Amino acid sequence: MKFTLEGLTVYFPYEYIYPEQYRYMLELKRALDARGHCLLEMPTGTGKTITLLALVTSYQLAHPEVGKLVYCTRTVPEMEKVLAELRDLVAYRKRYMDNPVPILALGLSSRKNLCIHSSVAEEGSRESVDAKCRQLTASWVRERAVSDESVELCDFFEGHERAGSEALLLPDVYTLADLRQFGRKQGWCPYFLARHMMAFANVVVYNYQYMIDPKVSQMVSRELEKECVVVFDEAHNIDNVCIEALSVNLRQQTLDNAGRNLTRLRNSIARLKETDEKRLRDEYQKLVRGLVLQGALRNGGEDLLANPVLPQDVVAETVPGNIRRAEHFVAFMQRFLAYLRERMKTNEVVSETPLSFIADLERVVQVDAKTLRFCYDRLSSLMKTLEVTDTDDYQAVHLVADFATLIGTYDKGFAIIIEPFDSRLPNIPDPVIQLSCLDASLAMKPIFNKFQTVVITSGTLSPIDLYPRILDFHPVTIQSFAMTLTRDCMCPVVVTRGADQVPMTTAYEFRSDPAVVRNYGRLLIDLSATVPDGLVCFFVSYLYMDQIISKWHDMGILQEVMQHKLIFIETQDVVETTLALDNFRRACDSGRGAVFLSVARGKVAEGIDFDRHYGRCVVMFGVPYQYTLSRILRARMDYLCETFQIKENDYLTFDAIRQAAQCVGRVIRSKADYGMMVFADRRYQRHDKRDKLPGWITSHLREAHLNLSTDMLIHVARDFMRSMAQPIDSVAVGRSLLSAEVVNALDAGGGLAAPGGGVAEMELG
Repeated sequence: MKFTLEGLTVYFPYEYIYPEQYRYMLELKRALDARGHCLLEMPTGTGKTITLLALVTSYQLAHPEVGKLVYCTRTVPEMEKVLAELRDLVAYRKRYMDNPVPILALGLSSRKNLCIHSSVAEEGSRESVDAKCRQLTASWVRERAVSDESVELCDFFEGHERAGSEALLLPDVYTLADLRQFGRKQGWCPYFLARHMMAFANVVVYNYQYMIDPKVSQMVSRELEKECVVVFDEAHNIDNVCIEALSVNLRQQTLDNAGRNLTRLRNSIARLKETDEKRLRDEYQKLVRGLVLQGALRNGGEDLLANPVLPQDVVAETVPGNIRRAEHFVAFMQRFLAYLRERMKTNEVVSETPLSFIADLERVVQVDAKTLRFCYDRLSSLMKTLEVTDTDDYQAVHLVADFATLIGTYDKGFAIIIEPFDSRLPNIPDPVIQLSCLDASLAMKPIFNKFQTVVITSGTLSPIDLYPRILDFHPVTIQSFAMTLTRDCMCPVVVTRGADQVPMTTAYEFRSDPAVVRNYGRLLIDLSATVPDGLVCFFVSYLYMDQIISKWHDMGILQEVMQHKLIFIETQDVVETTLALDNFRRACDSGRGAVFLSVARGKVAEGIDFDRHYGRCVVMFGVPYQYTLSRILRARMDYLCETFQIKENDYLTFDAIRQAAQCVGRVIRSKADYGMMVFADRRYQRHDKRDKLPGWITSHLREAHLNLSTDMLIHVARDFMRSMAQPIDSVAVGRSLLSAEVVNALDAGGGLAAPGGGVAEMELG
């Protein structure tokens, strides 16, 4: 359909549009008009992706001054889904526009996902693929190949280099598979082709890290223009992504490996002094002149990662004299490593700021903060000078250099925590030095400052008002949209007690109570006997899931569940979990029915949909709080309280409830879908928990479905499943769909008037 939205012609590839999609477009357009940032929560299964793509690409058509759309996703499957939706939109525009404007859209991922070289693509990890690629594409390898034909090069990289400016993609939508296929056909490297074509693309889809993590973003996203529209989809955990990007953990094994790395580098320097000392002298002269990244003048594929600090904090001065010579730098790093080893020998937990850590470092080893700031760049320069290609073997020393650079650069928003053992396993020595970023806004600030519009969107952003405070930005629009439904296909319930009236909770002091464990087991047995097909359960942690499954096995509960459905369990092993999910789906398809036991914050909770018969009911056992005795969490709580005046309990509840909402939202993936959402913990009965759930869930939470016991829940479940088995009223469905004529009439009349984010229901003529 083609319709007008406040003067903007919008091309939407479907015959009808939902009212919430219309409202979403309206808010998004206002943010684009105001050239500001926005925060939008849209229920799952309401077509958020296509709504966003249709509006922004239509806006690009009407406003050529707007830059490219940079769409950030968390996973490769999400990236492929976005590109598939965009392909449908482009096909629609070609059919219905008189002079369709060509669109170039591409997905960008790591070498591991794009490489087509037979031997490199077979490598297991991302790091080993990067290293093998570097061995075939580094500038010094290519220079050597000119005089020595036995040196192996990558034919695809060479083909791409030979094509030069002619290596172009025609306007179209390219998924990762399309790029690999095109690369094979042309004999060009898909990874470097995609990097090159980013400058010409209208739409770029890639991972969060390519925008947030400074080590990657300075390599990939540095050239993006200010006018770009940046979208973070499924951004409910964006603060955690920011913190991980600027945090470094060093364990005993890391320091041991780093020591071996430095020994190898020292030996390589000694060999180079004997064979080609001029190369070391040249590097020294460049460092004197201030060319820190001397390899930038080279022409090859050796640049893998950039500086770990944010762009505005990278030092533009010359490298200090005490680490200009290669052997002096290695000796400096060995002294720093010895200091870290000594600090790791502590028998008690130490928590300190970067300033106090550096003060102690200066006292013991006579190392100043300024020298530390240059560690990463100096190491990168040395690796290029020594022509090191097996970079995956040097990950440990790079981590130590990351650590040094970050503590030398930042004195606020970070904490250094040294723990001799994991507090959950106090008898097992496992020393770790953690440089933990406490302030998510540090990583987001350069993005908010650089780009004129940043869109943060997800189905579970509630409570939405906390995000601007955590990320320290001022959105021009904040909106949470309700879900228009023609039937109550969503049934959230709060179960607070078992049939014996013993309260249900995973609160620490009660979670081991046999009566609580038995009641949770009874709940699972009764639901597996009542709910058809797939039943998905989420626990608060792997440890708790292991404990309760073991107790259920001893009580005979699992055997009773197996009489009704098969049981599959998520583990921390990706392959095992993938196999379990596959068999779970086969059990649901065959009619046998299955139960999937999973963990909040795990891979399944974040990325797997249990749509249709795969998820007719989801149970959230407990409130998924973070491990509150974690030293890092405690440090972050103190920082948020001091800096942003966010109370500890407010943040912990906000974080737990968004995780719970993410888990239960797995079962409703479209408006034709239906499912029950069971919150099995008495704490959900309290307003401070319940009211923080997204509006599209709480709007369906009836008074009669609160404070239920197990037997009352089963009664509700039977009624709900019976009502959902009735045929869908096609006339009623039409009430929540808007045609192009209705939308244009609404636009002329001032839009949908629905106070408080409510839904105005309307008949189609």
